[in-house]
Amino acid sequence: MPAILFVCTANICRSPIAMGMLRNMLAEKHVEGDWLVESAGTWGLEGDPAAAGSQAVMNYLGIDIGDHRARSVDYDLLQHFDLILTMEIGQKEAMRMEFPEFSDHIYLLSEMTGQKHDIEDPYGGPYSGYEQAAEDIQQYLTNGFDTIIHLASHSNSKNS
Repeated sequence: MPAILFVCTANICRSPIAMGMLRNMLAEKHVEGDWLVESAGTWGLEGDPAAAGSQAVMNYLGIDIGDHRARSVDYDLLQHFDLILTMEIGQKEAMRMEFPEFSDHIYLLSEMTGQKHDIEDPYGGPYSGYEQAAEDIQQYLTNGFDTIIHLASHSNSKNS
């Protein structure tokens, strides 16, 4: 089963949005097979729900992430994923340093489209920041969909 993990800072804003969007895209595009799509944070409080702004923007798109609960990245979690996509360059670099055994599975989400851009963290800002983050994530997922599917499907991680 191909497995994709989205990573942001606290696992309450950007990575739950990306998780919900990709799950929805896989269903809409009728991608064959069982897929595991999850999210985690480099720093966060275990069990926190997705931020209200993240939930609101996703509800507007018809995607429910209300049952999401934050968790932190660790070795035990990472070993189950074929592809790990971060929201910021610093997160990618830090994870590759801390977990070198998984470095060939860790990418910046925007790299799926041949770019190298951070997705701004909307936490604590106005609703428009959540809308912008969701729009950026949706653009990278849409334009990078084939690359994401290819990398996750052709990975040689431990769970494949």
